[in-house]
Amino acid sequence: MRSACASGGEMFLETDEEPVSEAVNALPKRPRALSTVLEDLAAKQEGPSVSVRAIRDALADRSFATFLLLTCLFNLLPFPPGSTLILGIPIIAVAIQMVCGRETVWLPKFFLNMSLNAKTFGKLTTVILPRMRKLERVIRPRYWPFATRRIAERNIGIIALLFGIFVFIPLPFTNWLPALAGAVCALALSERDGIWLAIGTAFGFLSMLGIGFGYYMGGVAIGGMFG
Repeated sequence: MRSACASGGEMFLETDEEPVSEAVNALPKRPRALSTVLEDLAAKQEGPSVSVRAIRDALADRSFATFLLLTCLFNLLPFPPGSTLILGIPIIAVAIQMVCGRETVWLPKFFLNMSLNAKTFGKLTTVILPRMRKLERVIRPRYWPFATRRIAERNIGIIALLFGIFVFIPLPFTNWLPALAGAVCALALSERDGIWLAIGTAFGFLSMLGIGFGYYMGGVAIGGMFG
């Protein structure tokens, strides 16, 4: 196996035959599936619990995609209005770290030390893995536009940061669509799927434009009533 490196960081594509200049536009080698990572972690766990630190370390260079996905999914849950002031911050925090080029996601020490009972973790993986494998058959490596992992994370981090700021805005109905778009982009990053990355990015920007236009028209209507 031969890997290539660039000044920006470790190459995101690996190949046995093609030089880097040709491999950039080639279909990327499929990374180890996220379902496989979680399955191996559950199988190899010997202690009574699984810590957040162990999960992050097992994910290695895929920690950003996974934690971006989780932070976006939290914002899809039916929390009370105003909760995005808290739940939007993790999206922004993860995105900023991606833009800054960190190797793995930074999390507060107290959060890294939190753990889940090993049996409970095993049961969760039993429920989650079949669904995750079905999803991985739809989202797969193709048309990936980035030559290195770091370039990919920085560019997607900028997109996620914009989505995260929009999620953070404490206005009704503004968080769900950008959060969903961010989750799609995170899945695309995890599997290096350029098609789903384009879908998630386009959907996110269109939703922000639509929401912005809706609030603008609402403001005009209210101004006309009082004018």
